[in-house]
Order: sequence, then structure tokens, then C-alpha cells
Amino acid sequence: MKLFADPISTTSRPILMFLAEHRLPVEVIAVNLMDGAHMQPDYALLNPNLAVPTLVDGDFVLTESSAILKYLADEAGSDAYPRGAKVRARVNQAMDWFNTGFYRDFGYGLVYPQTFAHCAFPNATTQADVIRRGHERADFWLGVLNDHWLADTAHLCGPEASIADFLGASYLSIGDWVGFDLERHPNVARWMRAMRSRPSWAAVHEAWNGLAASFRSQIVQSA
Repeated sequence: MKLFADPISTTSRPILMFLAEHRLPVEVIAVNLMDGAHMQPDYALLNPNLAVPTLVDGDFVLTESSAILKYLADEAGSDAYPRGAKVRARVNQAMDWFNTGFYRDFGYGLVYPQTFAHCAFPNATTQADVIRRGHERADFWLGVLNDHWLADTAHLCGPEASIADFLGASYLSIGDWVGFDLERHPNVARWMRAMRSRPSWAAVHEAWNGLAASFRSQIVQSA
């Protein structure tokens, strides 16, 4: 198997963390987003979305981070994607929750307008309104995460981390790019500390940490 990914990619990092914790015959092939490698014609033949990650297993090609995580977890027979219809549905539900409302509002409504020029608004008033709305929506979703998903459990779906935790923690960590404070949501902050303490986190996040520091400095300088 081959995984085409970039460690700075929010959607690549959950899979790279999973691979760091599981023995699977997967060759990781770097696709440098900053160099535009994902826009090249040969890569477009694999992934017409011009995005990472992409998994190739023989003549089988799979895109989308959530789908790849589930496929690899099944290949590994991993407890991180437990068997049984109800417990597995719970993991699927958590992954869908992060992939829909949360990521839309936290990523595209709050973080990306402050870090990527193509997501920002040239009108300063509009930009300020978008960021204000992004903070409001982020607090709503983090309240749900704090009071529902993590109210009485160590991880999203039970005492042990599942592939939903790998996905969700990677999505939430983009808040580091803008210095987002999680301490208003203590269960969320506790969970993120636990995820960051996993050896796979340090193994995967070296390049990403550098990018996060760069983004934060730009936001401070422009403030």
C-alpha cells in the first residue's frame, strides 16, 4: 500500500498518527502542498480532488481521511475501530460530527480566514464579522464536545482512543495556528492534552509545529 500525504495537512495527520501506532505495510509518499505537488497532472489521475491524503492498495484507490482511517483500521484489525454495529456506529458518528458542522465553522469560519489569503475577505469589516461569527460557532461546537462527547469519558467513544480521536484531535489542533484558547472547555483541554501526549503525536507533528508557529507570528504581527 502507498499513502500520499503531507504532514502539514490536517487531513493527513490522523492517518499518519494511526500508522505510527500500527504495523502496516504502507509506504508514505510525500506530497508537498506548499510546492503544489497535489496540483500536478499525474497526481490528479489518482485524486481528482487535488487534495491529500490518497491511499493506493494495488488497483484500489481511496480518498477522504475518514474513509482511509476506517479501511486501514480494518486492515490492521485495530481496536481503535471496534467491531460491533453499535460501538462502530458511535465511532462513525463522532467522525461525521467533526467532518461536518464542527470543521465547517472552526476551520473555514474561524481559523482559515486568519491564516490563508484565499479564505480571507478583502473588506476589513466583513473579515471582522466572519471571525466574530467563527468564534461564536466554535464556542457552540466546543460546548457540545465538552458537555456531551467528553463529559464523563476519557475519549470520544470510551476509555480508549479510537480513530475518531485521531481525526478529531487533528482537526481541533488547527486552533494552535491562531492561538485559540481551549481552557474555557476543560474536558476538551484535558482530552487534547492526552492526545498530544501520545508518542505518535510527536512523531508526526514536527513540520506541522513549525507551520503553526509561523502562522501565529504573522497574526500577532498583523494585529
